[in-house]
Formats: sequence, C-alpha cells, structure tokens
Amino acid sequence: MKLIVGLGNPGKEYENTRHNCGFKAIETYAEMAQVDFNREDFKGRYAKFKLDDEDIILFEPLTYMNLSGEAVQQIVSFFKIPVEDIVVIYDDMAIKPGEIRLRLFGSSGGHNGIQNIINCLGTQEIKRIRIGIGEPSFDPINYVLGKPSKEEQPLIDKGIENAALAIREYLLKDFNAAMCKYNGGKSAD
Repeated sequence: MKLIVGLGNPGKEYENTRHNCGFKAIETYAEMAQVDFNREDFKGRYAKFKLDDEDIILFEPLTYMNLSGEAVQQIVSFFKIPVEDIVVIYDDMAIKPGEIRLRLFGSSGGHNGIQNIINCLGTQEIKRIRIGIGEPSFDPINYVLGKPSKEEQPLIDKGIENAALAIREYLLKDFNAAMCKYNGGKSAD
C-alpha cells in the first residue's frame, strides 16, 4: 500500500493560495487517475483505489498545515503503512515557481507542515515532492497564505501539473524514476 499526502489548509479562504499547492497537486493527480476523494476520516479526506493490484491512498489532512502530522500519523497507523511507502507533497519558498524537487529524505527546511509530520512519525526518511512558490519580498506568512500574481500563476500551475505527473511516474515505476524525470527544473514538455 502506498500513501500520497498533499498538504494544504482547508476552507474557502485558503483555496488557491500558495500554501495549498500540495492539495492542488494531489487533486490534479486524482483527476488523471479518475478517482474521487469520497471518504473522510483520520482528520482528513481521502481516495483509495487499486493500481496494478496495489492499494493507493491519496490523502489531504484537514487539520491545517501546522498539524498535518496528527492526521498522517492516524492514517499511517490504521493502515499500517511503512514510512518508505509515503510521499508528501507541499509548497517550498526555496524553489522557483514552476519547478519541483523530489527528495528521498531530509530536514523540513523550515516548512511547518512537513516538520509536524517528521515529528509525529519520528523520522526524516520521508519521500517528498516540493513545489516551488518562490522567495517572498515581504512577510513569509502572508506570502504563503496569499494568492499568486497573474504572472506567477501559470508557473505555479506548471509546478502543480509536474508534481501530479511525478506522482504518476512514482506509482507506475518508482521514486528514482520520478526524480530522474522531474528534478532540476525538468518538466513533462
């Protein structure tokens, strides 16, 4: 069983903000895979489906970003999902808009959502797909909770699309194949 987690904040006021790139990427992949988020439990909403006889769960914690680990820990414990079968997708200010980076493990880089997951699961050995939102020229909190400019939006949309394609590559092949195909500013074009 594999668990793909998209991070974001629930509620209308956070829709389409930079901080919700993880939600958007996992929803984009769900559309590609033609699956619906039709279940709510574990402090989140999720879709469960089979791909080549393997169970796949797409999960959006609804705890707000900084408490994402509580929800992830619940679903991981219930389904007994090994850490090596978890991928977390989230926004990253250290990456240019339009680019994504895949990593096998590492620190949170100051991102509170992934830090809470690291704390709750007790390991940094978590695969991740980071979607670039760029460096803010003002307060980082207002930046991540704000909506991209008209100029930024197409770039961020491209990053979200590539993150969804990277999920597909991971599930059809493996994480190394996804890293080779999408790291370093590469895209599906």
